[in-house]
Amino acid sequence: MLDYRKMYFQLAAKVADAMDILLKAQQEGESEFMNEEPVPGLKVLVIKDEDHDTE
Repeated sequence: MLDYRKMYFQLAAKVADAMDILLKAQQEGESEFMNEEPVPGLKVLVIKDEDHDTE
């Protein structure tokens, strides 16, 4: 019989690993972007999420 609990936790661990890899890649990309010279005509826009309350 298959051990679904073990399979679920293995999957959850792999998903967590993938999320860590994606988060690190995003942070590195943002860091590189912020450390480079500004590009003429490029604007950074802040988008407010109206679904969340600001505290």
